[in-house]
Amino acid sequence: MSSVTRHRLPLAGVLRLGRPSDIWFKPALSVVVAVAPPNLVLLALGRLDLAMYTMAGSLCALYGHNRPYAARARVLAWVVLGMVGGLAVSLIAASLTGEAVVLVTVGAVMAAVQKTVSDATRLGPPANVVLTFISSASLFAPQTLDQVPGHAALALAAGMWAWLVGMAPGLLRPHGPERRATAQALNAAAGYADTRGTADGHVRTRAASAAAIHAARQSLLARGARPDRTRRALERLLVRAEVALSAPADSDPARLRAWARELRGTGRIPRVESPCASADELPGAEAEPAHPRRPLRHRLAPLAPIALRTAIGCALAGYASLALGVGRPYWALVTAASLYQANVTLTWSRGIQRVVGNVVGVLLFAALTPLAHLHPVALVLCTLALGFGAEALIGRNYWLGSVCVTPMALLITEFARAQNPAELMTQRVADTLVGALVGFVAAVAVTNRRAGDRLEHALTAAEGARERAARLLAEPHPAPRALETARRALAAALVDLRATADSVSGEWWQRALPEERVVLAEQSGHRTLAATVRRQGLAPRARAQDQDENQSEQQGRQRNERQRMQQGTQQGQDQDPGRTTEDIRP
Repeated sequence: MSSVTRHRLPLAGVLRLGRPSDIWFKPALSVVVAVAPPNLVLLALGRLDLAMYTMAGSLCALYGHNRPYAARARVLAWVVLGMVGGLAVSLIAASLTGEAVVLVTVGAVMAAVQKTVSDATRLGPPANVVLTFISSASLFAPQTLDQVPGHAALALAAGMWAWLVGMAPGLLRPHGPERRATAQALNAAAGYADTRGTADGHVRTRAASAAAIHAARQSLLARGARPDRTRRALERLLVRAEVALSAPADSDPARLRAWARELRGTGRIPRVESPCASADELPGAEAEPAHPRRPLRHRLAPLAPIALRTAIGCALAGYASLALGVGRPYWALVTAASLYQANVTLTWSRGIQRVVGNVVGVLLFAALTPLAHLHPVALVLCTLALGFGAEALIGRNYWLGSVCVTPMALLITEFARAQNPAELMTQRVADTLVGALVGFVAAVAVTNRRAGDRLEHALTAAEGARERAARLLAEPHPAPRALETARRALAAALVDLRATADSVSGEWWQRALPEERVVLAEQSGHRTLAATVRRQGLAPRARAQDQDENQSEQQGRQRNERQRMQQGTQQGQDQDPGRTTEDIRP
């Protein structure tokens, strides 16, 4: 029996295009509106060389578009402060030393910090990549200490403008993010209802539906959000999605999709009768925190291997670029930083996407250069068009967005002075190849043995949440608020378990995973979740023997656990040869 799991590196489908995001135009327009005024003002003043600093603040407009506006205001403020802080550190380092090795080292450490913080806070796209791009490029900008405050102030002013741009849509559609999240949950639930709960091909659909419903729940209960008529109406619709997840055979997919369509725009929210005890809000809504948080050290600890990968990979990529004499080591550093995903398999896929997108993007730069060199206005307009294209396309596949990001980054380097296009193109391709190769080697070399621990913790949490819900179901008259809180906790634990299992399954050089235990935990958890929905009167009650089935399933699971503890070694706990597929059949 092998003690480690190895995976093949995928090639098929890595470059396949997906469907565009529902709001692809929002970040695309936001980046244009945030970047254009500062750049045009600098152009009018004849100081386009300062655009790199205003771009740092303007690019903050890319963040937070899926968050409710109360949460978005806080996130954007922290992003702006983080962007300006990283820029200031880089400029200070650049003013104190010209040693490229030292600057690369500083950039690698900053990249690791930015990656860790963005993952721990679940910042969302574009995550740490934009922050790392700005801070790394600034390390190699000629600088003196007396210039740092002024340049940082430019970034802060542009960041404040980007904050206003990000918050402006809330004036016209204050509940837009919550409406979109609820519509996505309804559509996902409709997709699961189409399966009627059959075993063939519904497992992934059920997991996706549960994740969409959980995301909508978190959106409606976001910190700072005040209960109002709109949120209560969205809560009733979300209950319908939860019912479809628990009783797909009794749900109407067409009706769910019709409700989702009506949530588009600013039209009236469809009114549905609430099946809950209270017609105004879901039972126990105030009992559950919207974003339960663990202590910071507990969120950072599992990310230590990823942080180490980022620091080592970025540093080695930068050193390799210096050794080859390419001339712009920060491009190799940023390429390495952009690779690191949740596991090695995803990192490999991102590496291919990055290389393909950058090479095609260099060719696009060659085609645009004659136009951009006609006049500084043309240079600014080309940059704006590429920024729009990058955000419009990157949701379909990372490589497609990189086709626009690459020429935009190359044109930004010409804000200060015109440069040799052939030299820029050669350096960009070389640094991309060096960064991708060295970065991936570092990902393979720095193992993440904590991945299995993360899955174990997620399993324990899911099983514990199921036990608590089952105990309440066994009571003759459980408190409605307690039952609702237990239901939501179980739903969140199951979503986290599936996300963790997907993430860990693509990691290399780890002990064998308890796949059967994960399947059993998900099946029993969702069955208990459905029972709580029926107990609350949200869905039709099932057969009378359902309770007996749940009890026998619980007893069987406990018996299997005891057998594994008695028979297995540390690896054998995850691979019990006595179990068959019959033990985990739905």
